[in-house]
Amino acid sequence: MDFLRPATWEEALAAKAEHPTAVPLSGGTDVMVEINFDHRRPEYLLDLNRIELLREWEVGEENVRLGAAVPYTQIMENLRAELPGLALASHTVASPQIRNRGGVGGNLGTASPAGDAHPALLAAGAEVEVESVRGNRFIPIDEFYTGVKRNALQPDELIKTVHIKKADGPQQYSKVGTRNAMVIAVCAFGLALHPETRTVRTGIGSAAPTPIRAKEAEAFLNAALEEGGFWDNGKIITPSIAKQFADLCSGAANPIDDVRGTAKYRRHAVGIMARRQLGWTWEHYRGSGRTLEGAA
Repeated sequence: MDFLRPATWEEALAAKAEHPTAVPLSGGTDVMVEINFDHRRPEYLLDLNRIELLREWEVGEENVRLGAAVPYTQIMENLRAELPGLALASHTVASPQIRNRGGVGGNLGTASPAGDAHPALLAAGAEVEVESVRGNRFIPIDEFYTGVKRNALQPDELIKTVHIKKADGPQQYSKVGTRNAMVIAVCAFGLALHPETRTVRTGIGSAAPTPIRAKEAEAFLNAALEEGGFWDNGKIITPSIAKQFADLCSGAANPIDDVRGTAKYRRHAVGIMARRQLGWTWEHYRGSGRTLEGAA
């Protein structure tokens, strides 16, 4: 196994173009586990730890540009207001040591359905900027996951930046695990209210072959909130609407039975998380003064 250690982003892209099978290494919290257990033996490792560009972030007027290797700890400490859903997800990642090393780019590159960042990125509506010596392109998060641990990257491309719209409403994230830390999600759920567009987005993790959104549930809730005038009047969402939303989220899951949990349990837990998060985010929205009733 050869070790490639570029000093600049341009050198990294050139190395990836010359060795398309090279496995990028930044935090290494996924890759090194696979290597240590001899589950993977790549011909080349492409060490990106010298690339400062990947550990930088910028808060713009509308979006956050998040470098692929920005550690989860930095997201928790510096971007809680702008990216509340992702900050909550970052809290659930493994241990302090791993949160200091791992970043969103690693989750995206691995593309495991159990990756902690995925539901928050789906709910927020992120875009992934990837680059090669041929140029760069933006991949909407909905198009990024193509199969079990597969993504839309071409062999010569590297993840550069994740572009995430700054939160314009409350966001939530929950994860079910067999213990409180150092655990792979049995299932996870993310929810984001987007008052500017009067829409709701979801993200489901570890309950389907890929991270997914509950699109039918979103469409139902978007229609119910609009038809009932909830965005303006700030009324409490009725139990029947909350239950239907939760049932549709549960129905969107396509889980398996494995050592961490059964498919039946995962579907049930997704529905519970969806209902609870809808209640939490809507109460936050009602208390924010964004509604006409709250502004009166």
